Amino acid sequence: MTTTSEHTQSVSAATPSRMLRYLPASALIIDAALMTVVGLIAIVGRRELGIFASSASVEQQLIIAGPLMIVGWIVTIALLDGYHRDVFGAGTDEYRRILNASLLAAGITGVTCYLAKFDLSRGFFLMAYGLGVPALFLGRMALRRALHSARRRGLLRHRVLIAGTRAHVDEVARVLGREPWLGYEVIGALTPEYDLSEETTTGLPVLGNANEAASLAKSSRADSIFFAGGAVGSSSQFRQMVWELEQDSIQVVIAPSVTEISNERINIRPVGGLPLMHIEPPTWTDASRWGKRTFDFVGSLGLLIVFAPLFLLAATQVKLHDRGPVFFRQTRIGKDGHEFSCFKFRTMVQNAEAMVADLQEQQGQSALLFKMKDDPRITPPGRWMRRLSVDELPQLINVFLGHMSLIGPRPQVAREVALYDESMSRRLHVRPGMTGLWQVSGRNDLTPEEAIRLDLYYVDNWSMLQDLSILSKTMGAVVSSRGAY
Repeated sequence: MTTTSEHTQSVSAATPSRMLRYLPASALIIDAALMTVVGLIAIVGRRELGIFASSASVEQQLIIAGPLMIVGWIVTIALLDGYHRDVFGAGTDEYRRILNASLLAAGITGVTCYLAKFDLSRGFFLMAYGLGVPALFLGRMALRRALHSARRRGLLRHRVLIAGTRAHVDEVARVLGREPWLGYEVIGALTPEYDLSEETTTGLPVLGNANEAASLAKSSRADSIFFAGGAVGSSSQFRQMVWELEQDSIQVVIAPSVTEISNERINIRPVGGLPLMHIEPPTWTDASRWGKRTFDFVGSLGLLIVFAPLFLLAATQVKLHDRGPVFFRQTRIGKDGHEFSCFKFRTMVQNAEAMVADLQEQQGQSALLFKMKDDPRITPPGRWMRRLSVDELPQLINVFLGHMSLIGPRPQVAREVALYDESMSRRLHVRPGMTGLWQVSGRNDLTPEEAIRLDLYYVDNWSMLQDLSILSKTMGAVVSSRGAY
């Protein structure tokens, strides 16, 4: 096992990033700058558009109201923890706090002006807050994108130790390693004192015993320590560790043996001082309700109208290439195992299905999620349609008819479904989708295991907010053509 002194020497040159402490200040500066710009736009817009025209001079009001509104808005965001370091980088909590703080700031501004009898222009007020909230969202999105980009390059990362049994350590390390944009750099493991191994099964170095977590975290210059299963023997021992770690400002994270569960389904409820984690039932039943179906119906109808010219162009090119059928119709398995005819523009030669078995044998792939880069069956028109996902546009007809959804797991054929195990069968609880987590996360560049994991996560943790997020990311995935073939 690696000793503390040896490890200290090995990491002396690799100090943890301290630039993370400037994230809140960066966000505050961006927010203040955007609020100022939006305020100037609101002044010009109120004057030029004549919204709620009155005798009040917006320019004179700005001298008093402008700085107070900006300061009050920033203070409100700060009070609602909108600048807390933990909200940056992942999740929707950051945007929720911005929205709640903005609504609260607008309410306070309106009530204060009324009580003080201050003649604030209503047009300026509406434009300032109406444009300000989207502007703040865009600013935070830009900051998050810059943060993710830096972390993918190895910057602005948290140095992390994971304490627990080797199996639990590897499980947590795999989850953190899948998402490099989260910024967690696992530098080592701490195992129970009875485990004398020098590394975990996946090759992560064991730096020492878990009961020496405080001293080892300090010597290895860790920013955070994750406590997984088997890390400590009792609650009193863990409490003592937390007290020691807080002296060096080392963040403590509990990593229970629960994965692929969204935060919306997890509730922490303390009982007698014992924090109990309650996991709500899977939300796949909500994905079958009228709200999602209405969204699919209206969305598919609108998109069919918008993409009508593109439909005509694609259909013409397919027909002129080899005089074959424009559409490729294939029986797919939908919700609850029901079969339906899935429409696509034909992108392959007319005898493509007869060639599948030989290609699978050549590539050494199973029928499950079979995909092939440089597929010889694809026609010249099919290549550009696949690259831009135009070949899948006719599936809007399936969405309109209720066979599919705009967002969901990829529809599969019977021979693929026949290979499902019990867990994979959960994909059939919801309608298959034109796009989904698998597409915005890498599309065909993903391994079959990764694609299945994302589909199961979607089924168990469905929400309309997640659907809207996937839909917004789909355009970027299509434009970049990453993983499309």
